[in-house]
Amino acid sequence: MTPAELAQASNSAVYASMLVLTLAMVFFAFSYAAGRRRVTVASTTEVVESAGGAAVITRTEVNDPVNPGRRTANIAMSLTWLGTVLLLAGVVLRGVWAGRVPWGNMYEFSISAALGILLVYLAFSIKHDVRWLGLFVVIPTLLTLGLAVTVLYTEAAQLVPALKSYWLVIHVAAAIICAGSFTVAAAISALALLRGRAESKAAGGEVTGFTEQMPSQDRLQVMANRVIAFTFPLWTFAVIAGAIWAENAWGRYWGWDPKETWAFITWVVFAAYLHARSTAGWRGNRASWIAIIGFASFWANYFGVNLFINSLHSYAGV
Repeated sequence: MTPAELAQASNSAVYASMLVLTLAMVFFAFSYAAGRRRVTVASTTEVVESAGGAAVITRTEVNDPVNPGRRTANIAMSLTWLGTVLLLAGVVLRGVWAGRVPWGNMYEFSISAALGILLVYLAFSIKHDVRWLGLFVVIPTLLTLGLAVTVLYTEAAQLVPALKSYWLVIHVAAAIICAGSFTVAAAISALALLRGRAESKAAGGEVTGFTEQMPSQDRLQVMANRVIAFTFPLWTFAVIAGAIWAENAWGRYWGWDPKETWAFITWVVFAAYLHARSTAGWRGNRASWIAIIGFASFWANYFGVNLFINSLHSYAGV
């Protein structure tokens, strides 16, 4: 394929992924609107006369209708897998077109980060039933892709000298995985706050409404903690790898450049989250808020520094 054909194929795959993910979002929304299946049990008692006397017979009828919410969620999950495959194709074709890893500017990192969000979610879905989380993963993915194709898009170009290093693969690959994991953890933490409020209103009764399909607040908080506990060492590695790369590129390990400073702030916030989870007085909602703040600091670092601050790390390409 010619470079022009590769570029067109990459862009087409990204747009096709967005279309499929939009359909997935709609089906996830339908699954919430349909609600959870409710099984009703009805018992009837009747007296039957026989030669041996009267006998009491109890009949139990179970009303277990088809669960439309579960069915539409299954369709949404299938569409999410398809959208992920298409986006992966778009990222790979972008790399083939550029002749390098597709992480040289904000557009390329954005579509790769969107892919990271989906891959983390789908990897999580292999062992856990997380259809209830799909809507809140697909929405930030679509927002990231929408921003990438409308504001951040740029043609593939040669890397600036500072980026021509094998550390581009190591450091940015770790950051992409962290972007996906922090996004999934923040979505779970936000839902834990909503579920906790619903449980408080139910006062020990059955939770109804928007959050009824979700696990309990405690379960959600445990899930978020596991994702962050996995991601924090990887983010630590990404920060250290960035410092080593900085020494190779600029002759110093750390210079308190805005991106370096925000990366450290993000590290401190998630370290505080893990500490909060181990401290009785800061568990629960407080820990969930810290996770959301860490997610915000990560993406503020990415968008804010690259677009609005003059930095050695400003490689937006727009």
